[in-house]
Amino acid sequence: MPSSLATNALSLYSIPAVWATAFVPVMLRSAAIVKVKGYNNVQPRGNVGRVLGDKAVPPAIVAHIERMEGAHLNGNENFPLWAVAVLAGNFAGLDNYTMNVVSITYVCGRILYNFIYINQTTRLHGSLRTLTYFSCLSLPLYLLFAAARKIASQQ
Repeated sequence: MPSSLATNALSLYSIPAVWATAFVPVMLRSAAIVKVKGYNNVQPRGNVGRVLGDKAVPPAIVAHIERMEGAHLNGNENFPLWAVAVLAGNFAGLDNYTMNVVSITYVCGRILYNFIYINQTTRLHGSLRTLTYFSCLSLPLYLLFAAARKIASQQ
């Protein structure tokens, strides 16, 4: 076991890293919108709708922009669960090695999830995305249950 994973409390750094995995797809989406339609910064939340309603934008590009938006929204939906799980695990005193390995795995899993989500074009890709999603989802749940067990055992 690498000593830095066992001795350093690195898991808290995963919170901004996971936030970034939700933010990167929106930046990619915005860049794609700029290329095909131009970006309306006065009403930025309407940009995806403007692309969806434009018949001049090729359907493959529209679908790609929709997937980037979906990856962004999914990241936003999952971020609070992750942040709470990391905080709970640290509060409960779960060992650094467990916290760090689970955190690194989760960040890598979210990056893989985004890559699949943004680039998927087949049902098989969609199934792989779903498998990746539920595999990642198990990690914050594991931390929450491990933290609850540790706190309950100390009472």
